Amino acid sequence: MKKRVKDDFGKTCSFCNSRENIGNYLIHGKNAYICVNCVKLLYESIFKAREKQPAFGAGHIELPLPAEIKSQLDEYVIGQDYAKKVISVAVYNHYKRIVSAMRESEVEIEKSNIILIGPTGSGKTLIAKTLANILHVPFAISDATTLTEAGYVGEDVENVITRLLQACDYNIGEAEKGIVYIDEIDKISRLSENRSITRDVSGEGVQQALLRLVEGTIANIPPYGGRKHPEQQFLPVNTSNVLFICGGTFDGIEGIIEKHMGKNTLGFMKNKQSSGFSHEIYPDASNSLGARAFVEQDDLVKYGMIPEFVGRFPIIAPLQDLDKETMKKILLEPKNAVLKQYKELAKIENVELSFTDDAIEEVCDMAVKKKIGARGLRSIIEQTMLDIMFDIPNLKKNKNLKRCLITKDVLTKKTAPVYSFTRKASSQ
Repeated sequence: MKKRVKDDFGKTCSFCNSRENIGNYLIHGKNAYICVNCVKLLYESIFKAREKQPAFGAGHIELPLPAEIKSQLDEYVIGQDYAKKVISVAVYNHYKRIVSAMRESEVEIEKSNIILIGPTGSGKTLIAKTLANILHVPFAISDATTLTEAGYVGEDVENVITRLLQACDYNIGEAEKGIVYIDEIDKISRLSENRSITRDVSGEGVQQALLRLVEGTIANIPPYGGRKHPEQQFLPVNTSNVLFICGGTFDGIEGIIEKHMGKNTLGFMKNKQSSGFSHEIYPDASNSLGARAFVEQDDLVKYGMIPEFVGRFPIIAPLQDLDKETMKKILLEPKNAVLKQYKELAKIENVELSFTDDAIEEVCDMAVKKKIGARGLRSIIEQTMLDIMFDIPNLKKNKNLKRCLITKDVLTKKTAPVYSFTRKASSQ
């Protein structure tokens, strides 16, 4: 910054040394001045680059149709067709609601947040993250198990919005159209339907604290986290258009669902149907999802979620368990498939990396046994490839490695892969 200069004609800008006049007055700061022209240049330099990025709702990109959203989800998320269809429609309607907010109408469209129910590694987080990339909106992930009520050890619920602000460089306008994914939401359920006499600071209390954020309010958000920086200024963020997606395994909820589907079901829908949907209406969903296909909001309440919280999440998308065939597709087909990533890393070294069919089958069998979904695939591949990726650069440099073939024995017997070398050209 240039040192402020004063001359006989009066004050001058500390940045450009221009004199104060009618068209360019100076703003006085501590031991410095800045002219209006420099303020305009500063504003443009900060926000011009940001405006080049496509931001939904600002006229930069068109809202994709539900079929287009699902098609793009298919490129990264294998299987879960029913859940992807439910989410594509829900997300489309949510952002269409924002686009049409300026339209004059007597009908007020309420926000539809989403709960994803499925086993570990079934793709809940990946779906939410991919949605944000498709729509070019800010995205933030929080873990419900770390949240507590204000005044207790842990994170304040407002931190979920703080992360959203950080994801878009504190652009409040962008943050207000973002997506927040809260994982492990089932872990903050209360232990029973009956309210506990003791204080439940990380269960029911957190659900109560999240209510106003999820429903939509103007919240004062600490930009750096509330407890470590109490002196900071709060930023007002309107969460009315923030899409909240919660995910959880909800272990054991199948037993609760089966009760309302069985002989104890009240009302006119018994045995074969639930008030959510039936085999006749959603045959694909019910065949692949089992009891989860018939989950209702009442089931979540019986599981331990408070009715007020469940009511803010009208869309429930169940996900299915991953079988071996789906595991194989996850390993080979997505754009970011882990095998494709390792092949690309080897290709950078000019080495061709490949896996035999029986090696791929073995990886899938091992992942199914681990019962942690798609995460098991990456874990197995990472462990298998550690020593191999350690050796490849040396073998390329010293022996001109050309190919590396991973066989089943590499996984089961920990043998070395099959290496192929080419002789170096003799020096002339």
